[in-house]
Amino acid sequence: MCDHDELARGRCGRCGTRASWYDPGEGRRRWRGLDLGTVEVFLEADAPRVNCPTHGPTVRQVPWARHAAGHTLAFDQQVAWLATQSSKSAITQLMRIAWRTVGAIITRVWADTAEGIDAFAGLRRIGIDEISYKRKHKYLTVVVDHDTGRLVWAKAGRDRATMEEFFDALEASGEGRCAQITHVTADGAEWIANVVRERCPQAVRCADPFHVVGWATDALDAVRRDAWNQARRAGNTKVYGWAAGRRLVVSTGHARALKNARYALWKNPENLTENQQAKLAWIAKTDPRLYRAYLLKEGLRTVFRLPPDEAADALDRWIAWARRCRIESFVKIQQRIAKHRDEILAAIEHGLSNGLVESVNTKIRLITRMAFGFRSPDALIALAMLNLGGHRPALPGR
Repeated sequence: MCDHDELARGRCGRCGTRASWYDPGEGRRRWRGLDLGTVEVFLEADAPRVNCPTHGPTVRQVPWARHAAGHTLAFDQQVAWLATQSSKSAITQLMRIAWRTVGAIITRVWADTAEGIDAFAGLRRIGIDEISYKRKHKYLTVVVDHDTGRLVWAKAGRDRATMEEFFDALEASGEGRCAQITHVTADGAEWIANVVRERCPQAVRCADPFHVVGWATDALDAVRRDAWNQARRAGNTKVYGWAAGRRLVVSTGHARALKNARYALWKNPENLTENQQAKLAWIAKTDPRLYRAYLLKEGLRTVFRLPPDEAADALDRWIAWARRCRIESFVKIQQRIAKHRDEILAAIEHGLSNGLVESVNTKIRLITRMAFGFRSPDALIALAMLNLGGHRPALPGR
């Protein structure tokens, strides 16, 4: 047992400030330590409270564990390292802890790590995107540094308020940090563009080429579906039978050929197989409207391959072509592209895209699958930051 003088030299468990002894607390506490072979190890000690000037009566700080944690620092560190290397179910078996405990440990390890780093230091060119991490429209907004490839910030949500939180955090990390941002890439979403325009008016906004071409691909697919439906209404169907009280209707003739033409229309010409090339040639002969939509999509893709001094004229000619093409979906798309013309040309000039951000999103999806889902987005964000933010934990004692 410690005497009164030793207790009087304690520190607050929450902020580490020196504080005077308050009372013995609720008695002795136990902390789970790293196993000794197959034997579970626990540390046990008194847990008196000190009177912190900021937080009031608080359990005294101990050197081997974080405040309010039931595990030692070494135990937390090993679980965090395992989380960056293996699945969550493997960790629960090896460390003999619950799934929820893994998420809690990851969250507090990242919170501790984040306190000792400046994630926004040297931030100049950023990419912003959202990613679905759970069903029922659960999204994360992520920010990636184009210069280092690091994930620098992530937050649950995809709206203006979420974007404002990022710039608030950026400005709070150092005065004038928002003014230091020179380039921002995004997918054209208004909730991103409006906030960037207000908080970083000096930044060059770049529209992601992948998403822009994706708009044209969606418009092309709408034309294909419309052609397929017209062919079915023209009698290119056959009743195959009945199942569960419903007729099984299959496409025949022109409708069937169009149904199997999706990938021939979607893929880049240089990647087409012989069968897909033949399918495209058949469409050119039998459905001029659909083939014209395909040429519009390919024309827009070509714009991004041109040098900056040629791209502006080519984009203007494409917009004029789409405006008079008499294909409803492309008439709508050209209005959107004309609205983002400056951002598209900036992306071509500076050679920036959201490809790096999409790569980070793919890794976040992999993290989610390895963990078989997270109960809370905080645990997913913490693990993503540890994995992709350049701050991977090391094994204890290494």
